[in-house]
Amino acid sequence: MTRRLKSILALLAGNAIGLLLAALLLPEFAIRPISFIVVVIVFTLVQWIAEPVILKLGQKRAPAIKGGIALIVTFVGLLVTDLITNGLTIGGISNLLAATLLVWLGALIGSIVLPIYVFTELREPKK
Repeated sequence: MTRRLKSILALLAGNAIGLLLAALLLPEFAIRPISFIVVVIVFTLVQWIAEPVILKLGQKRAPAIKGGIALIVTFVGLLVTDLITNGLTIGGISNLLAATLLVWLGALIGSIVLPIYVFTELREPKK
């Protein structure tokens, strides 16, 4: 398996962990089991597309938000995924904000743990 494919799988797994964490801890945040894979893929694609756009806008207009880009991308990813899929229900603005933190945290933990135990090739720097 190539490094790029392992990197994509690790990203998908990290996002799946974050979404599951939010679904377990937030009362009105729900993902239909039959739609879970679609929700994870759409969420990851939205993040992948939105990140460079938000990063570019942030650098031009508000360089101070550079550290919060990952949270903003997660927020946008959740919002857009909720709008374009039927499998995700966020349940209000407070759940959206809490889910943003939980999904970001779950994905962060996944991005640290998965390369250590599952995708060991990702621990080494690119050649």
